[in-house]
Amino acid sequence: MLKKIILLLSVVLCCSYANAQNTTSVTVSGIIKDKAASAALPFVSVVIKNVSDSSFVTGAITDEEGRFAIAGIKSGNYSLEFSFIGYVTKKQPLYVGTLTQFLDLATIELEENSSTLQEVEITAKQDDVSGKMDKKTFSVDDNIAQSGGSVLQTMQNLPGVTVQDGKVQLRGNEKITVLIDGKQTALTGFGNQSGLDNIPASAIEKIEIINNPSSKYDANGNAGIINIIMKKNKQEGFSGKAGLSGGLGALWIRKENLPTIRPQYQMTPKINPSLSLNYRKNKVNIFFQGDYLYTETLNKNEFVTRTYDDGTIISQQTKRNRNTHFVTSKAGIDYNFNDRNTLTISGLFGIEKIIDNGDEPFFNFAVSDRIRLWQFLEDELKTTAMATAAYQHKFKQAGHLLNIGFNYTFHREDEKYYFDNILPSYTGHDAFKLLSDEHVADFNLDYIKPLKYGRVETGIKFRKRDIPTNMQFFPGINSPLDTNAGGWATYKEIIPAVYGNYIFENKKVEAEVGLRIEYVDLQYQVNPDHSTYKSDGYNYIQPFPNMRLAYKFNDRNKLSVFYNRRVDRPNEVDIRIFPKYDDAEIIKVGNPALSPQFTNSFELGYKTNWKKGYFYTAVYHRMADKTITRISTTVPGSNLIYAVFQNVNKSYNTGIEMVLSQDVAKWYSFNFNLNAYHNQIDAFTVENKYPVLHTFSAPMQEIYSGNIKLNNTFHFPKNIDAQLTAIYLAPDIIPQGKIDQRFSLDLGIKKKIQKGKGELFINATDLLNTLVIRKEIQGDGFNYVSTDYYETQVVRFGYSYKF
Repeated sequence: MLKKIILLLSVVLCCSYANAQNTTSVTVSGIIKDKAASAALPFVSVVIKNVSDSSFVTGAITDEEGRFAIAGIKSGNYSLEFSFIGYVTKKQPLYVGTLTQFLDLATIELEENSSTLQEVEITAKQDDVSGKMDKKTFSVDDNIAQSGGSVLQTMQNLPGVTVQDGKVQLRGNEKITVLIDGKQTALTGFGNQSGLDNIPASAIEKIEIINNPSSKYDANGNAGIINIIMKKNKQEGFSGKAGLSGGLGALWIRKENLPTIRPQYQMTPKINPSLSLNYRKNKVNIFFQGDYLYTETLNKNEFVTRTYDDGTIISQQTKRNRNTHFVTSKAGIDYNFNDRNTLTISGLFGIEKIIDNGDEPFFNFAVSDRIRLWQFLEDELKTTAMATAAYQHKFKQAGHLLNIGFNYTFHREDEKYYFDNILPSYTGHDAFKLLSDEHVADFNLDYIKPLKYGRVETGIKFRKRDIPTNMQFFPGINSPLDTNAGGWATYKEIIPAVYGNYIFENKKVEAEVGLRIEYVDLQYQVNPDHSTYKSDGYNYIQPFPNMRLAYKFNDRNKLSVFYNRRVDRPNEVDIRIFPKYDDAEIIKVGNPALSPQFTNSFELGYKTNWKKGYFYTAVYHRMADKTITRISTTVPGSNLIYAVFQNVNKSYNTGIEMVLSQDVAKWYSFNFNLNAYHNQIDAFTVENKYPVLHTFSAPMQEIYSGNIKLNNTFHFPKNIDAQLTAIYLAPDIIPQGKIDQRFSLDLGIKKKIQKGKGELFINATDLLNTLVIRKEIQGDGFNYVSTDYYETQVVRFGYSYKF
């Protein structure tokens, strides 16, 4: 605790890049009435002027109901003038901030033969950094070094983001909720992360990182939210964009295979055609986005040395050659019944086909005697279909909205796994099949009411989620499969929620206070013949408050403090009762007795900016109770390792995020991002029930870690842009061990052609081929060291054209 306090008190304001999206323009509305008669006044002139020089900015005339709405007002201080024949011209100050797109001035009353109100001066500014300091927004097109890749590859270059074992981490924490267009989908997982490495970046317009979500978002995901926004054109008429990219990976062999196995993939091809279409005319907007991604990848090439307490040492390699086909399409229609009512109906469909061919040899320490060879074929087909209907009603007051939505998702996971278990005395041919059908229905109602100095948001949400699964085992000779752990299981979840959020902003102070109340009822029904686990579940009703207070020293400097309470509910795969045999001697299995993990987060943020740059820094602290993690153990009489999800003790994450962004010259700019943190998991003791009851204890683990990213952007003549990105990841703790430092360098170049409608690019990830994953694990009765030389270096090239 003393170290945490010292870290918090010794923070020097450093710099942080956010490339954040802000509210760039505001709509100001109100209604004008006669003060004495309280009658609406039509045809009143409403004029907005700059306070500094009284210059005209914009204006409007009230309609027959006395209402007006003026759009496109940038952040700043203004004077409003209301004039009408027979009435005294009225002036009043207008402060336009950055936290809301709509300001409602309510009722303005004009008097006959009365004095003009005294004008008060208010100052403000438009800031490139998100005014709330809770969100960063990144354009995928600006990430030149990762063009043509997947969403996961794009994210690894973003400030504050790291990628480890195929999962995204925010500030060293993987407990993240991933949204697509503001909604959870089976493409990216409900409550967990999945599929990010197979969604092409060409389908994405921008990515939002929300470290401190408000109460309008689901409470799941203690590290924050990543919102992936897909492309959708808005211009009138017919428009679109077509693109084609390709590439090669695994350009040379970084480490030769152990003897007697099949070759590892080399010179792996990638191809990604994409097409987006949009037609907008009058009341109708029709849109389509389609992408196909084919990749061959050396997905895993891990060399392991395992040492047991009895002195046995095993040398092992896990090589996985992967072929992936991923098709995703989204289409829909926006229909405007009139100026105030819009209905959007859309559908999303995705197919992901994965074929893994792998080899896993086991040798003695000297690699002179092969003990065992495990060869496998994994054939997995994932199908996702989502239908969405969204209705929006705009009240007469600008920004006064009612949104109603319904979303249904179906996701099928059809996995077949075949393996040959080759030993000196016999060869076994085994297989298993998993079928999982996920059905999710979401209903939401959201209401937004603008105020003179902010807005009020409130709403309800209801979710019903069912996932029936079935595992079938097909054992061979002397099969290692636990055939008594198969059968069926059904995951059922119901979540009703209600929330309210209030936002206030004036010249010096900003405030946002919200509360979300969720009820969760989760039941996991298990085949009564299962060898270990029985039906289980939990339910709770919990409050999830959020708070943000900010003080503006002046137009360029702001200090904010955040508080957030969130939860990480065990996902279906976390509690799935079936053992997974994708590694011959490390058996992964879920735990239906898992409980939710609750987290309290605190953050102090500061930002300042100048003409050609800015910085933002945040100190944060998270405390989690009943931390969910995998625990790997052995049982007496066996060298197999069983990795089972458990609730361990409390864990803590304390750190500072710092970023500096600067335009040095017209041809060069950079942003530098540093994230340093202290991770700690308290000592714990757990009972693993699978395959037999056994106890495991671990001492407290802690480490100081972090990462550094430097993005350099160059603008050359003839519409040529380049980006050079360097990433350093410091050693970090993982369950029962640590992961060593990592470094990579990415380079990308693009050129606009055909009068800006066409674009060519070429890039290379891990240019120096230095990114290697090395882990050290200390388990119960064993320890191991692993080094993974999986495919990281990829060269891509492509062309796109806008029409």
